Amino acid sequence: MYLLIPAAGMGRRMGSEFAARRLRQRNKLLLKLLEKPLLAWTLLAAEQSQTIRWIGIMGQPMDFPDFKDILNQSNLTKPVELIAGGDTRQESVYNGLQALPDAAERVLIHDGARCLVTPKLFDRCSNALNDCQSFIAAVPVKDTIKVVDSRRIITDTPERSNLWAAQTPQGFDVALLKKCHAQGKNLGWQVTDDAALLEKCDIPVKIVEGEETNLKVTTPVDLAIAEFILRQRINS
Repeated sequence: MYLLIPAAGMGRRMGSEFAARRLRQRNKLLLKLLEKPLLAWTLLAAEQSQTIRWIGIMGQPMDFPDFKDILNQSNLTKPVELIAGGDTRQESVYNGLQALPDAAERVLIHDGARCLVTPKLFDRCSNALNDCQSFIAAVPVKDTIKVVDSRRIITDTPERSNLWAAQTPQGFDVALLKKCHAQGKNLGWQVTDDAALLEKCDIPVKIVEGEETNLKVTTPVDLAIAEFILRQRINS
């Protein structure tokens, strides 16, 4: 299995003051979590996966020296390629798809900020592509969700049993995803994840059960929760 990791984000929601205290560089994936950068934890999970054989990291070239330091310190045995990302996640994934080895037929895409992903989830997602062309990891929504208008007035309360919170990894047939990305680029579609491109192309996308602990670190609170979860894992 081939893995692409979008890692070009600037982490604006982490807060500039907080980032300045914790990190002088630019990319939030360089923030430390138990003495390791966030990106390192994601890479270590990929290294321990039984199915992943190649890793591509899409980032800003100015971050590549830091990424190389992380790779050197992580002692990975699997090949890793650094790929220039774009201005958006969508553009970064497009670039990553073009950089895949010719032999790649299936691909997992996993946000680097979801640094608590486990090797078991990577492997479960890899195996899911034996039975489908596209899927996303997701978990059932626990909270009641309210739809509101521009005035923050509630307009609807969707049935909770039909709601799932999207995560990554997301997995796809490479040729199919390339085709959808090309169509999205030609038509100017702007989406927040790759599954949305397939939805626009009327291609069904399955759900694979994710993990409650597979949170996305976007705020200082998320970072604190991630540290708690990691300490629990280490001490268990």
